[in-house]
Amino acid sequence: MKLLVVSANPQVREQIGITVRSVERRSGRPIDIVLEARDGLEGMSMARRHAPQVVIADEIMSRAGAFALARDLKGSSPPFAGAVFILLERREDVWLARWSGADAWFVKPVDPFELASAVTGYLEGAQKEAV
Repeated sequence: MKLLVVSANPQVREQIGITVRSVERRSGRPIDIVLEARDGLEGMSMARRHAPQVVIADEIMSRAGAFALARDLKGSSPPFAGAVFILLERREDVWLARWSGADAWFVKPVDPFELASAVTGYLEGAQKEAV
């Protein structure tokens, strides 16, 4: 499995990387690659090039934020096949996450167990569809 973490903040990228490593233990599916991007444009490019199963994007970024990234990936033709999760700064931005087409969103501070469970749940659902 490939995972892409998009955030301008290196600490956020590291924390998400550590959190999703627990997905390996829960799902039994190894995370082969954890890719990192520093902004939305780099994230869009990496998502298209590497086709990760899950993209986790921090709301606050320069050069295209998480909403633009999700909208671009989910609205492309053909649409991005993976899931896009957004980490929100404010609960008031939930409507933007819905508008963007994101598969899920979490308001900071994010509970690492909740995020790991969401990734695991998505992967298990995707695995059932592929059978």
